[in-house]
Amino acid sequence: MKQAVKELVRKKGPLAENEVKDLMKSYGIRTTKYKVVNKESDLEKLNLKFPVALKVCSNKILHKTDVGGVKLNIKDKGELLKVFKEFKKKFSKENLLVDQMEEKGVEIIVGLVQDPTFGLTIMVGIGGIYTELYEDVAFRVVPIYRVAAEEMIEEIKGKKLLEGFRNIPANKKLVVDLVLKVSKIGEELMDHIDQMDLNPVFVYKDDICVVDAKLILK
Repeated sequence: MKQAVKELVRKKGPLAENEVKDLMKSYGIRTTKYKVVNKESDLEKLNLKFPVALKVCSNKILHKTDVGGVKLNIKDKGELLKVFKEFKKKFSKENLLVDQMEEKGVEIIVGLVQDPTFGLTIMVGIGGIYTELYEDVAFRVVPIYRVAAEEMIEEIKGKKLLEGFRNIPANKKLVVDLVLKVSKIGEELMDHIDQMDLNPVFVYKDDICVVDAKLILK
């Protein structure tokens, strides 16, 4: 286990979004490009392309959208500065995260959850805002291997979205690879993870990207 991962899992409770994304990178999982900012001068050092999103970045605020802590599609530095000032008034004690916007792809969710009977389980399903509405997910006990990951995706009702439905380009193999990487995280950090949600994950023809990520440690 890498030293950076060891330091992260010493913490308890929810992690901030940048910490979860740092963990993803440690396991070879692509996420958005981002920078944590706290003061106006931090915005001058941004090496990100517009449009960007601005988010409250705190281990105390798990559901950012519910508290008005997310602003998407910020077009330029002037708009970013304006939204930054508004957020600093609202969340004066918290860091903020500037997140480079990704082109929208097929949205999936991948996660880990502690089951009272089976222990740590991995899930994959159709993601985004419809996750709770459709409940189109498949579960397995961690760890899993490639055959099981492929079977999980076959169980999802919306699997056609990953198979070229209406000429929408999405790479099912990359989803399998991501599920296996998340299983590895679960296997190595089984004693530390309470639950983890990667949602949405954008799936493209030749790429995959974790856009938002939550992780709660025991």
